Amino acid sequence: MSELSRNFFLDLDRCDELASFRDEFHLPEDLIYLDGNSLGAMPLSAKQRAIDVVEREWGQDLITSWNKNNWFHLAEKLGDKIARLIGVGLGEVMACDATGINLYKLLAMALDMRPDRKVIVMEGSNFPTDNYTAQGLIKHLDRGHQIRFAEKDDILTAITDDVAVVSLTQVHYKTGHLLDMEEITNKAHEVGALVIWDLCHSAGALAVDLNNCNADFALGCGYKYLNGGPGAPAFIFVARRHQGKAMQPLTGWWGHAAPFAFEKDYRPADNIQQTLTGTQPILSLAVLECGLEIFERADMAKIREKSMNLCDYFIGLVEEHCEEYGLSLATTRHREERGSQVSFQHEKGFAIMQALIASKVVGDFRAPDIIRFGFTPLYTRYVDVWDAVICLKNIMENELWRKPEYNQLTAVT
Repeated sequence: MSELSRNFFLDLDRCDELASFRDEFHLPEDLIYLDGNSLGAMPLSAKQRAIDVVEREWGQDLITSWNKNNWFHLAEKLGDKIARLIGVGLGEVMACDATGINLYKLLAMALDMRPDRKVIVMEGSNFPTDNYTAQGLIKHLDRGHQIRFAEKDDILTAITDDVAVVSLTQVHYKTGHLLDMEEITNKAHEVGALVIWDLCHSAGALAVDLNNCNADFALGCGYKYLNGGPGAPAFIFVARRHQGKAMQPLTGWWGHAAPFAFEKDYRPADNIQQTLTGTQPILSLAVLECGLEIFERADMAKIREKSMNLCDYFIGLVEEHCEEYGLSLATTRHREERGSQVSFQHEKGFAIMQALIASKVVGDFRAPDIIRFGFTPLYTRYVDVWDAVICLKNIMENELWRKPEYNQLTAVT
């Protein structure tokens, strides 16, 4: 890549069909934000939407907003917007609760649908909340279930005819490797198992096609690529063929077939509404809708192509300009086999990332040695790739990461 220059990347930005979307986000002009895979940038429309919900819908309309402003159906409305991004139909997704809670619901449903099987297959190295949630559930159930941990190359072998459910994250949070959804789902179904897909690092970053892969269940978050804000509601998918076949365990009134009948006993809805539990966080849902509305005007194929290009350029430039500084690529070079992030390993990774952040290049660190960069095609520019790498080179070349202030561990890394 030695023939490339900053002007080359500026030219790419001038030709970028997605470039105008950057103007719809609040981003400080002097900041290179490469952490949208952890927290997406704020849509400019979010502030006014939040003010409107607080001042008018809540402040003036008060409780009438459940009907007047359609609060009661907001989770379903947003679920239908998410459905397009993950390749499913209307009425198969709800925007609700948190990822861990939604995984708990889906695991419990799947285990009930396979009562004679006791094994859950998971990828042990992936984001631990999924593992923690499964561990807590099977301890609570106390029915002899166990988790069979398998890494990427061993997952298919681990799916045998004693498996009840395979629960995997499509894009690995550290390395960014992309699992083959269709192949794994087919293998699970061949042995009679069900599959849950965690799409936290997929939805909004790449085209997901759950129904064409015949997936059973899925979940994902709203605060990464969907740009819904910190702690934004998650989403949950139940294939239409499974709706009403098993009861989710958190049987609150919003999942009742007729919530306002106020019946004494629980009677589950036989559709996606059954995945709901209690009253939904309307302020957070309303802000999440701002990010989803942007995606209604964006082409996922173009988003994916730009994502792969950004990652390719970043890998190439880091290896060219920083090859002598001990950075080891943790992400696959094969563009079709990764999500929208690039990770490098370095024993001083935390300090290096703190030095980058101080220099207005924001990524993040994942213990023990991963520096991680997320590329969000709707607002990441090609020139950001060049500038970020030049900044990294300066930090490594001058050993700026050695400064004491960059070696003080923070609560959030």
